[in-house]
Amino acid sequence: MNPATSYVIRCSACRTKNRIPSDKVGLTAKCGKCGILMQTDDLLIETPVVVTDNDFDAKVSKSPLPVLLDCWAPWCGPCRMIGPVMEELAAEWKGRVRVCKLNSDENPQISARFQIRSIPTLLVFDNGQLKDTLVGAVPKHAIVQKMASYL
Repeated sequence: MNPATSYVIRCSACRTKNRIPSDKVGLTAKCGKCGILMQTDDLLIETPVVVTDNDFDAKVSKSPLPVLLDCWAPWCGPCRMIGPVMEELAAEWKGRVRVCKLNSDENPQISARFQIRSIPTLLVFDNGQLKDTLVGAVPKHAIVQKMASYL
């Protein structure tokens, strides 16, 4: 099975990577290591996922996919410029990376936890761990380059 016909997601229980054939996406899968049932619906999301202080752990820390989190605010001009790029990346990376958005004004706990001092700030998570940070309205090619090892 080649990568074009399958996806890789992590088990929420044991964090083991599991390969899911593309024709099985949307169905319930079973972890090859621990046997827990896994939902594969996350592989179908092609728009940015809104994240809040209350659901950060469920949507980011326990994500079955690597996560690109856009920390932004509605009043921020550069944030509005990078918004369409996040939409494009969410569609392009469907099933490989979960693109998320966090309004830093409305979610001060997560903003403080990751020391968001300027916006936009892009945080890269894999296996629930913060791996990298991009600060400012960086161009799409710089984001793609930074995320290359997660694709």
